Amino acid sequence: MNHKYLLGIDIGTTGTKILLIDNAGGIIAEVNKTATLISLQSNWAEEDPLEWWENVCVGIPECLKLGNVDSANIVGIGVSGMVPTTILVDKNGKPLRLSIQQNDARTFIEIDEFKAWVDEKDVFLRTGSAITQQSIGPKLLWLSKNEPDIFKEAVWVMGSYDYINFLLTGKATLEQNWALESGLYDIHKKDWDDQLLQLSKITRNQLPEVHLPSDVIGNVSASAAALTGLKTGTPVVAGSADHVASAFSVGVKKNGDLLIKLGGAGDILYSLDSLAINESLFLDYHVIPGLYLINGCMASSGSIIKWFRDQFGAGNDYPALDLEAWNIPAGSEGLVLLPYFIGEKTPIFDPLARGIFFGLSLQHTRAHLYHAILEGISYGFYHHIQVLKEAGFDISRVRVANGGARSKLWRQVTSDVIGLPLEEVANHPGSSLGAAFVAGMGVGEFSDWEEIEKFIHLKPSTIPDLDRHEKYQKLFHLYRDLYLTNQPNFIKLASIEGLSE
Repeated sequence: MNHKYLLGIDIGTTGTKILLIDNAGGIIAEVNKTATLISLQSNWAEEDPLEWWENVCVGIPECLKLGNVDSANIVGIGVSGMVPTTILVDKNGKPLRLSIQQNDARTFIEIDEFKAWVDEKDVFLRTGSAITQQSIGPKLLWLSKNEPDIFKEAVWVMGSYDYINFLLTGKATLEQNWALESGLYDIHKKDWDDQLLQLSKITRNQLPEVHLPSDVIGNVSASAAALTGLKTGTPVVAGSADHVASAFSVGVKKNGDLLIKLGGAGDILYSLDSLAINESLFLDYHVIPGLYLINGCMASSGSIIKWFRDQFGAGNDYPALDLEAWNIPAGSEGLVLLPYFIGEKTPIFDPLARGIFFGLSLQHTRAHLYHAILEGISYGFYHHIQVLKEAGFDISRVRVANGGARSKLWRQVTSDVIGLPLEEVANHPGSSLGAAFVAGMGVGEFSDWEEIEKFIHLKPSTIPDLDRHEKYQKLFHLYRDLYLTNQPNFIKLASIEGLSE
């Protein structure tokens, strides 16, 4: 029997994942390669697109070998990735500089300039995107002012997975969610907004054609085949934003479904069947045509846990830290964390916000601090849920995914804080599965989006402790007050450190 396989590639913040699946619901093999987040200055977040490509070139042959699969039997490739990253590409197809990441917060001055030049409310109604640290326009403006020689050499502006697609096929394209999340795209006209392009100092010619996730945008080139071990001519689809692919691949596809992603950044995604925009949240197209995802992203989440482990964990790994903090009571005995370590995206959109441990005393141990970090991140998720409820969105079920979902303590703290059961997907590979499935839809190996259910297996739900939830509701109000009270101080601190005018 001649088996057919699909390849999913995910360009993530901390790693590149290569996943091989078959069309019967089997996950055949997966390989992970480390990626490096570079922060040369406070508020900066950059990565090297050529490191992603090297990971792809090394990881694909390893994945094929691990799965004992011939590349001739791969019928489609899908790539997902961080969005909206900013990559300037020259006439030779090379990145002119490091990628500016979606959580980079250097552009607070340019954000203010954009807001002064346009009617902010009108821009939001046209694009569905507020002008924030995530917006591509202010980043392009920053580049034009601070790196003019590099900026003028840019032939294309691309995102993370779009650039990998370009290297695979030689075709410059953009997927629809990069366009939407860029803040430069009119969601009603489904076209670029000329006023915003002008303010961003770029032209339409620098933005490749926009495609739906399952559109076949090209085929693996001979040069890419030589580097990756793939077969020349293998179809490649446009792919998807990583959080969108991840949400779909855990079964978030019906009105009222909610996903909480316990990853390096904290994503929360809500599925709906009609267009709706909210000034405190982002909007994405679902991979399923006609559906949408209204969502939020906390700039730092699991990255805070990693920082704490590396700086204060004394060699302990995450399970050991979890065990140490397991019996810490709700509220960490009077300790509250604001998790704004690199500013914050949704729902407050404040690039100058900073992390705070509030209530420290001599009784607090490392376990208390670790537990308070989990709680502070969970307050951030609960804040998003409150925004959704205030907008009239009902939540039917909550699923949890990403690496942090393997932590029983993190799951339990999250469930207790939000007061809702969490359905964990067993052995879930994440965005790469969604990317591979989208490729399958694009090349006709799958005929219905419901077939994703073949890949989804649930573990027993994490049930909230309602007594702890009651206490967390009181602490959540304190959490919100801490930010509102300290907001002027964040501005003062940025001024003292020379980070704002």
